[in-house]
Amino acid sequence: MTELGGFNDHVARVDLTSGDVQYEGIDDEDARKYIGGRGLGVKYVFDQGPDVDPEGPENLLAFMNGPLTGTQAPMSGRIAVCTKSPLTNTVTDSHHGGWSGARLKWAGFDGLLFEGQAEHPMYAYIEDGEVELRDASHVAGWGVHDTINELETEVDGSLGKNLSVMAIGPGGENGVKYACIVNEDDRASGRGGTGCVMGSKNLKAIVIKSGTKMMKPEEPETFTEGYQQAMQLIRESDVTGPNEGGLSLYGTNVLMNLAEEMDGLPTRNGRFTSTQSEADADPSEPNIDAEKVSGEAVRENILVDEPTCHSCPVACKKEVEVTYTHKGEEMNVRGESFEYESAYALGPNSMNDDRDSVAVMIDKCNDLGLDTIEAGNMIAMAMEMTEQGKLDDLDEGVEWGDTEHMIDLLDEIAYVESDLGELLAKGARRIADARDAHDNSLAVKGQTIPAYDPRAMKGMGIGYATSNRGACHLRGYTPSAEILGIPEKVDPGAWEGKGELCALFQDLHAISDSFDICKFNAFAEGIDEYVLQYNGMTGLDVTEDDLMKAGDRIYTLERYYNNLVGFDGADDSLPGRFVEGDEAIPGQGGAEGQLCELDKMKEEYYERRQWVDGVVPDERLDELGIDIGPGTGVSSGDSQAPADD
Repeated sequence: MTELGGFNDHVARVDLTSGDVQYEGIDDEDARKYIGGRGLGVKYVFDQGPDVDPEGPENLLAFMNGPLTGTQAPMSGRIAVCTKSPLTNTVTDSHHGGWSGARLKWAGFDGLLFEGQAEHPMYAYIEDGEVELRDASHVAGWGVHDTINELETEVDGSLGKNLSVMAIGPGGENGVKYACIVNEDDRASGRGGTGCVMGSKNLKAIVIKSGTKMMKPEEPETFTEGYQQAMQLIRESDVTGPNEGGLSLYGTNVLMNLAEEMDGLPTRNGRFTSTQSEADADPSEPNIDAEKVSGEAVRENILVDEPTCHSCPVACKKEVEVTYTHKGEEMNVRGESFEYESAYALGPNSMNDDRDSVAVMIDKCNDLGLDTIEAGNMIAMAMEMTEQGKLDDLDEGVEWGDTEHMIDLLDEIAYVESDLGELLAKGARRIADARDAHDNSLAVKGQTIPAYDPRAMKGMGIGYATSNRGACHLRGYTPSAEILGIPEKVDPGAWEGKGELCALFQDLHAISDSFDICKFNAFAEGIDEYVLQYNGMTGLDVTEDDLMKAGDRIYTLERYYNNLVGFDGADDSLPGRFVEGDEAIPGQGGAEGQLCELDKMKEEYYERRQWVDGVVPDERLDELGIDIGPGTGVSSGDSQAPADD
C-alpha cells in the first residue's frame, strides 16, 4: 500500500476468463521507484514474466495513470497502456491524451490490469471505484466511432462532460498486429499493437464515468511554485506558446515543412529524405509537394475546430472536415486528428500529396482502430514491393500514390479480407520474412520508423535503434535539439554526442510518461519544474538526480525485459538503406550523400548506459535497485528467442 499523494492506491485486476474482479493497493516501494503511469505499468508487465504469448491469456494489459494525471499540472490528461507487443515481441507502452486518463483517476483508480480472455466480446464499465464487465456482443465488428456513440447511450452519460470511452475497431478484433486503441477524441494509443492485445482478450471497450474531483497536492506551496513556473515557460516558448508558427497554431503538423526544408522527411518508403530530393533525383517522374499536406495548408483550407485535452493550454489538436469523392461516392469526413506522423506515412512516404485523401485515411484508421504510422508505412512498403515485382503472385499490388486503392486497402487490412490486406496486417517483420523483402522494410525490432530520417537527423538514428518498443521518436525526442534547438541547438548531421543526448532524452521521457504528462511539456519545462510538481503532489522530497535515476531505472527495466525475451545489441539496428550500401541520399539538399553512423553512436550510447552489447549486466540492475528476485515472475538468466508469430 502507498500513502503517497497523487495516488488513489486503488488498482483493479480483472480476469476476463472468469469475470472475477479483485482490487488491490500499490506497493509503496514500486510507487517510489517507478513513479506511476509507464513506469508502474511496465513493472506490472515485468512481474507477469516475459515468457508469454502477446495474444494469449497470460499477457497482461495495463491501463495506468500517474501521480500528476488529472491534476492541475499542465498537459496532465495522458494515460499509458502497457503490455507485451504482438508486433515487436518487446515490452511496449503506448499513450493517448484527451480525458480518459483524468477520468480514470477521478473515478478512483490508478490502474486497470486485464488478464485472461473472455468467451465473447465484453466491455468494462468504470464508476466510483468499481469495475463491472458487460456484454458487448451487439457492437462486435463495429467501428470505433459507432461503438463509442452506442455505449454512450447505454450508460446514461455524456461524452466530453462526465464520460470517456476507449475502444478498438475491427483491426483489433481481427488480430492486426498494429491495431490501436482510440478514445472519443480520436486520441490513439497508436503504437505497438495494444489494440490487438485488447482484441485477443475479447475486450471491446472501456467506459469511464466520473465527476471532476482533482487530487489535492500534499505540499500545495511547492506544487503551485512548480505549476506557475511551468505555465510561464509554456506561454513564453516559441513552440508551445500562442505564437505564430508553433504547436498551438498548426499542431504537430507544423513539422512537415520544417522536416522537408532540412531534408529530414522520409519519402517514397524512405528512399529519399524529402519530396524535393525525390524530385531532383528523377525530374521525369511524377512528383509531389509536402507543403500540400502541411499544418499550414490544413489550417488555411480544412480546419474547423481546435479542441484540447485535460489541463492543456497548447491545444495542438486540429479538427478538420473534408468532402471527398471516392469511386464516385461523396464522403463527408470530420475528424480530430490530422497529425504530422500520420500525414507523413499516408502522404509523402506513400507518394501522396492529396491533403483531403490524407484526412479521409486518418479518420478511417481511427475508426478501424489502426496505427496510422504503421498502416501508411505498410502501404508504402507494398508500393515498393509492387514496383520490384515481389507481389506479382497476388491478385494485385498497389501503385505509388494510388489514393483510391490506399483507402480501400485500409479496410482490407482491418478486416483481413484480401491476400494483400492479410499480408499487410502482419507487420513489416513478418512481411519481410515471408517475401524476402527485408530491403523494403523500414522496421526496427518489427516496428517501422516515424517521420524523421536518420540520415539527416543522426540522433533519431540511435534513438530508433535503441528504442525499447521498436522504431520510435517518442522514446527520446532528439529533434527537440536537432530541429527546434531545445534545450540547445545541435547539428543534426553530426553523430558525436548523440548517444549521450539520446539517453538523456530517453530518461526524461520515461519520467514524463510516468507522471503521465504530455511530452510537449519538455519543449518548455525542465527537470526543476518536474521535481517541484512531483514533490508537491506526492509529498516526497526527491532531487533532480533522484528523478533522473528513476527515469534510468524505468528504461533499464524495459531493456532487461527485452533481454530476457532474447533481444541484444544485434537488434539495435537500422534498415540497411540508412546505414550501408550505395543508398546515400541523392538529390541536392543539405543531407545529400549522408548515411547514419550507427555503430559509432551505439558505442557511445552503451558506454553511457553501462550496457554490454545492448545487454544489461547484473551489476547495473543492482546499482539501480531493480529487483529480479522471487515475486517478479523472472529470474536472472531466463530468456527466450523472439517469436515469429
